Amino acid sequence: MKPAELFDLSGKTALVTGGSSGLGFQIAQALAAAGARVVISSRSAENLRDAQGVLRAGGLEVEYIAADNSDERDLVRLADEALSGLGKVDILVNNAGGTAGGPAEDHSLEEWDRLMSLNVRALFVLSQRVAKTSMIPNRYGRILNVASIAGLRGVAGNVAYATSKAAVISLTQNLAVEWGPYGITVNALAPGLFPSKMTARVFDAFGVERFANATPLRRIGDDEDLMGAALLFVSRGGKHITGQTLAIDGGISAAMEGEPKPD
Repeated sequence: MKPAELFDLSGKTALVTGGSSGLGFQIAQALAAAGARVVISSRSAENLRDAQGVLRAGGLEVEYIAADNSDERDLVRLADEALSGLGKVDILVNNAGGTAGGPAEDHSLEEWDRLMSLNVRALFVLSQRVAKTSMIPNRYGRILNVASIAGLRGVAGNVAYATSKAAVISLTQNLAVEWGPYGITVNALAPGLFPSKMTARVFDAFGVERFANATPLRRIGDDEDLMGAALLFVSRGGKHITGQTLAIDGGISAAMEGEPKPD
């Protein structure tokens, strides 16, 4: 087999949450370009139509389903509609999530509960439904969770978000152990800072260059940096990799210095 064939997703199907923009859009684009039939989801049907239009203009096969990941019934519907439309779900990318900041001593319990529900519980509900209805019966699956480097170490001012992403990493390991016998791999990406709606406030407050200069590579992520890693984890090339979390952060998680702090 030629090395490039290891990353060919022809004949595979994929569901990508939070796929209308940012990191989810980037991953969906990579999977579709590699040959997969892709369904993207997010809350906004309008945003999904726009994303679908961009991807289809590039000759990629993409459908969409609007769904609210904070609603358990909507998650079940999303899984069932994706399975009905695709016939099977070989690849699940759990990218949708939220964030909230502030000092731990002032962090509201309402925001804590919202993030734990959206970033952890919703991920498990959807993974469980897809695994039970498609991956386990077919004895094949690739689940890719989008965590964060915030889940790998302490981050000031983001206690709930960082804790939820650490929980995603632990959930990734546990599902890998439980579902490995069914031919399902479960891995996670831990991005650093990428341009997105979620990071716009941080970049505006501190400046992009300040964050870029804190990384060994002296740059932040761009719209290509998750593609290769995502393809590795969901393709034949990654068939013997499971329970792993890969930081894609320009080396900041390996450095002694952390990210910039407020003056």
